[in-house]
Amino acid sequence: MARIKGAMMTRKRRNKVLKAAKGYWGAKSKHFKMAKQAVMKSGNYAFAGRKMKKRDFRRLWITRISAAAKANGMNYSTFMNGLKKAGIELNRKMLAEIAVSDKEAFADLAAKAKAAL
Repeated sequence: MARIKGAMMTRKRRNKVLKAAKGYWGAKSKHFKMAKQAVMKSGNYAFAGRKMKKRDFRRLWITRISAAAKANGMNYSTFMNGLKKAGIELNRKMLAEIAVSDKEAFADLAAKAKAAL
């Protein structure tokens, strides 16, 4: 039986890494060893970035809700507490969208939150 050599799979694996490193600066896109390190590092950054994106959007929504609540004479925490006591279950993303696009509807929500406190 003929001996099986690993050159083809090794080349495939290396080309996959080099393709992922395409566009990287300098030798990081040309040399396998440096490309491999750069691709591993960029994967870690991408993983962390996906988590941070969620945090950043939540902070943005809270800032927008807070600004709209202040315009209606409340701060963020009392507004959210009032909504909870009034039984209004809207997430922060939707509340922020209402605060930006429909000021009258947000004013109604603020009034209901004040009444519930």
